[in-house]
Amino acid sequence: MTQQSGQPVPVARPAATKRRARTRADLLRAAFEVFAAKGFGRVSIEEVCEAAGYSRGAFYSNFTTLDELFFALYRERAELIARQVSGALALDGPDLDVAAAVDRVTDVLLLDLDWLLVKTDFLVHAARDPAVADTLREHRARLRGAIAERLARAHARTPLPAVLGDADGAAHAVVAAYDGVTVQLLLDKDADAARAWLRQLLTALLTDGSGTAVRTH
Repeated sequence: MTQQSGQPVPVARPAATKRRARTRADLLRAAFEVFAAKGFGRVSIEEVCEAAGYSRGAFYSNFTTLDELFFALYRERAELIARQVSGALALDGPDLDVAAAVDRVTDVLLLDLDWLLVKTDFLVHAARDPAVADTLREHRARLRGAIAERLARAHARTPLPAVLGDADGAAHAVVAAYDGVTVQLLLDKDADAARAWLRQLLTALLTDGSGTAVRTH
């Protein structure tokens, strides 16, 4: 195939495309480890390249700046979590088994300490940069939306405590509880205790406190 000028149209080679995707994935994985260990703002492009086993040229063929890589890393992880939460909440039928759903969501939301460190760095970065804050708000809105959508579908069979208002209000409360528990987790490094505390908080939020969903008449 040629252009009207007679010059051949560049055609993407599958092998090159796969290699580029693999390089990008390797850089993101290495960056995650380095950012978690040292913190964003204390990491150089050279350190990311060394951890990934690539040259600066490989870095610049995928990202223009370290900020761009950090954004890509955050979006990748954040979107994964939103999908996992949505999947965890979708496992019940028309009814919502609150206790079982809380267990599944708690396992997904807490994830690991490294992710919380990177997420906290992104939050601090967002506090100083409106463009970054927009990205963070988008992620949180998607996460709340995944939770609210499931709670709304189950509302007729499993009504929420009136104090939470609607499904959106309940979703805000769930994310706020998660934020609070993860701050403590960052300090004491006790994932089991944090998971248990988050489970108790979410159960209390979404039920009458006994683990039984509130019924309205």
